[in-house]
Order: sequence, then C-alpha cells, then structure tokens
Amino acid sequence: MTSATATAPAVRPYQQYVYAYPHKTAYRPLPRAQASLRALWADEPKGALSLYFHIPFCEVRCGFCNLFTRIGAPDGLTGAYLDALERQASAVREALGEGARFANAAFGGGTPTFLEAAELERLCDLAEHGLGADLAAIPLSVEASPATATADRLAVLAERGTTRLSLGVQSFVDAEARTAVRPQRRADVEAALARVREVRIPVLNIDLIYGIDGQTEESFTRSLDAALAWRPEELYLYPLYVRPLTGLGRQRERAVTADAEWDEQRLRLYRHGRDHLLAHGYEQVSMRMFRRADAPDTGAGDYACQTDGMVGLGCGARSYTSRLHYSFDYAVDMHRIRGIIDTYTARSADGFRHADFGWEMTGDEARRRHLLQSLLQAEGMSVAGYRDRFGSAPGDDFAAELDRFAGRGWLDDSAGPGLLRLSPEGLAHSDAVGPELFSAAVRARMAAYELK
Repeated sequence: MTSATATAPAVRPYQQYVYAYPHKTAYRPLPRAQASLRALWADEPKGALSLYFHIPFCEVRCGFCNLFTRIGAPDGLTGAYLDALERQASAVREALGEGARFANAAFGGGTPTFLEAAELERLCDLAEHGLGADLAAIPLSVEASPATATADRLAVLAERGTTRLSLGVQSFVDAEARTAVRPQRRADVEAALARVREVRIPVLNIDLIYGIDGQTEESFTRSLDAALAWRPEELYLYPLYVRPLTGLGRQRERAVTADAEWDEQRLRLYRHGRDHLLAHGYEQVSMRMFRRADAPDTGAGDYACQTDGMVGLGCGARSYTSRLHYSFDYAVDMHRIRGIIDTYTARSADGFRHADFGWEMTGDEARRRHLLQSLLQAEGMSVAGYRDRFGSAPGDDFAAELDRFAGRGWLDDSAGPGLLRLSPEGLAHSDAVGPELFSAAVRARMAAYELK
C-alpha cells in the first residue's frame, strides 16, 4: 500500500452514515414463492440470535430525521400495531423453530417509549412469551426521547431487564435544538436524565449532534459538558445531515460552496468533541461512539446491525440471514409511511410468513460487509479472522480500495500486518470510507431507487 501524499485529492467527509450494508434503498420486492420465512431460516445457526422490535411512532419528528416513523398515533393505532406485532411474532417463532435462542435484544424506532407503560409491558411480553427471549438474562437496549422518558415507562423498562437506555438529546442549547427542529427545553432534558438515573439502568447513552447552523466549538462544549455532568456510560456524537424529504431538507438547499464550508465546520466540531471526550476519560469505539473507560460492559452496546442472525419485527425492522437481508417496504415521506403502517397493522397472520423486500447476499457482498463494518470500528479488523472466514486476504480482495485509503492517510501504518485499522483521520472520514466499499450492484440499486 502507498503512503499518504500531499497531492491526494480532497474527498467529501460526509457522504453517508453506514449503519448497515446494504441500505434498504437497495432492497427490492421478493418473489413470494422464494421468500418463505421457514425456508429462509431452515439452515441458519439459531443459537445466538439478535432480536429487534421497531416502534414507528414519535411525539414530534425532528427536522433532520429520515427514519421510518410517524408523528403521533390516532386512537387505537398503537394497540392495533401491537396486535400486528403479536401476529408477526407467532409467524416468526414458527419459522425459527424450537431451537432458537436470543443473545441480545433492542427496541428502536421511532421512539419505543412513545408507547404507554402498559403497552411497553405488552411489548416485553411479546419478546419473552411470543418469541422466547429471556429479557432478564440478555442485554436489552431501548431508545427514548426526553419527553417520553416518564417515570412509569422507565420503571417498566428497568423492571423488565433493560441494560442500556439511549436518550436522544441532540443539544443542551435550546436555540440549537430549535434550529434542528427539535423543540425541547434543557430543563426538561435534565429532568428526564434524572429519572433515568433514578431507575438505575446500567448504561445510559446520550446522543448529541454537531453541525447545526450557528453551532460553535464553545456552544458544542456546553452541550458536551452538560452531558458529561451525568457521567453517561456512552456518548454518541452524530454529524448533522440534511436529507431529502426531511423537515430541514424542505427548508433549504445548500449550495456547493456552502457544503464545503459545512464540511469544514462539522470536521472541526467532530475533532473538538472527540478530543474533549478523550480528555475526560472516554474511549473511542467508532467515529460516533464513545464509552466511558470505567463503564460496565453489559454487551448491549450498539446493537450490532452488522451481525447475521438478526430477527427484526415491526414494519420498519430489517432481518438478516447469511443469504438474505429482508424487511417491509421503506419510505421517508410521512404520507407514504402512514400507508405502510396501516398496511402492516391490517396484515393477517399468514401474511407474516414470508419476506416482502430484500437483498440476496453473495460471497463478495459478505466480504464487503465484513470489511466495511469491521473497519469502521476503532479497534480495526483482524486479517487472520477475515482469512479464516473467507479463505482469502482483504489486501487481495480489496487492493484498489485499501490502496486509496492508505494514499489518503486513512489507514494506521503502525497497526502491523495482522490488523487493518483506520488512522484517527480515517475514523474522522468514516462516512466517506463506508460508501467507497459499496459494490457496483448496490450502488446501481440505490441510484435507481425512487425516493418516497
């Protein structure tokens, strides 16, 4: 591999957040005859599965959000949604068979704590009795917002075995929260954090965002220090993206020159935030994730979107077998999302016995996925582990890509031949590293996707 040069072309650092590969925009409708859940899971290892429940409701949709979620729920909709989850759970358990065991679980969204306390009890019952997951014995991660982190909901989650709660704060500066179209007051955020600490969930994660219009290193430090005052076991620092069909995306279109300035602002704030957390006893796990050095290891972490053997329930969830990634339909537009949720809640039990949309994984795609999602972790990837799994060397399979990364100074030359690891600058450019490892087929599918 070549060394970094001063003439290496500039690459835009913020291209796409790669939390799973491939993205749902690469999925396409599956022939029903080939998508039986029983057949898809028949030969899969099922002794250590990941379980994910998706709750597609929020009290408000943030201006930057392009997740699959709707604002509010008409009377009876959350109950109908849980009814559909129950039908789906029955079909999934039937497909998995009696030998299925779950190693970890997560409730995401949307905002799972949009559900009332009694509904959260029912959700936990679905996981335990509907699918056989022992929530008291495995890591359970739950996402929440300050407004929905009420004492009764948190009590249910704590009693049912939640080991990690992630609170989407984004900014402790009220003006920045308003700019990001997340109306909240710092006083309410602090009250929610106090309630979380009172129920003694082992791991508290706080999400913060950088790159908001008008945000400075000083104002970002105020948010960082406000978060640090609660000694969270984890902190996630997310760069702001303005995506199509979101609130911020409809408000403005950025010019190319403004994009370059925004990239510089985000990189500057990222480095400042990273260094601030490292100086306060946190370890960097990935570009986004920081863990307090003395935090308990509950195993909940970032609930492993990269692992095979993931069972997702709910209309925005995805599932992974070694040969197929699948989900229901996907949208960002609120009207389309409402229609998909209504279709999901009306589905019969038999309708949950097959997969709808998906992507078939080839050997090459499995290699890309393994490299991509291992390399984006600060600890890097074992070359021997890759060779044991695939029978080849990453330097042979991805010579062109790795040479480019090395030429930009994105690989850690001190890691030694047995470890592929990003340099600090490479980690800073994780949202450019990931997309460069997409296959041509995935790129084509994503480019052809009709945004909706």
